[in-house]
Amino acid sequence: MTAKPRSNARTVGLLVGVVVLMGALSWAAVPFYSWFCKVTGFGGTTNVAESASDRVLDEKIRVRFDSNVDPGMGWTFRPLQREMDLRIGENAIAFYEAVNNTDQPITGTASYNVAPDAAGYFFNKIECFCFTEQTLQPGERVEMPVSFYVDADLVTDRDAGRIRDITLSYTFHRSEPSAPRQAALEPGNEPTVN
Repeated sequence: MTAKPRSNARTVGLLVGVVVLMGALSWAAVPFYSWFCKVTGFGGTTNVAESASDRVLDEKIRVRFDSNVDPGMGWTFRPLQREMDLRIGENAIAFYEAVNNTDQPITGTASYNVAPDAAGYFFNKIECFCFTEQTLQPGERVEMPVSFYVDADLVTDRDAGRIRDITLSYTFHRSEPSAPRQAALEPGNEPTVN
């Protein structure tokens, strides 16, 4: 009879251990997946570069630009150019336009990817409006640049070597402004001009 309580305690202990392990794995899944996508370019995740490419090839690549906005955000968002033909490795700057069509300040954050997915590892952004949140005042219109290049190593890659058309896509999502930005937006906290 004494074996049964010990067996029950062991079973409960194993079940608690499984629940804790599952919780830890689910907690770690999002940062791990994000890290995995950045390292491999999986899912069209792009890289961030410190400076322009030092190797430019004579071979051309076409980059197309796409834009989307969450429904109900109140913004118009579009690329100012539909596509660019550039040399592989050449640094380029493209512009997107955002307009706040509402009567209130709205903060948004852009998510992004490239297609085909295999090109993500070779698509490098130097500067991008997508690195920070954007707040537009009522009726405000802004042009937002993205500086990028397609790494020359693309042409020798087994999976991506034949890619010569890439689509860079952004989707703006409404977000709450960070605390310092929210404080600056409050009435009475407007900057003063001397």
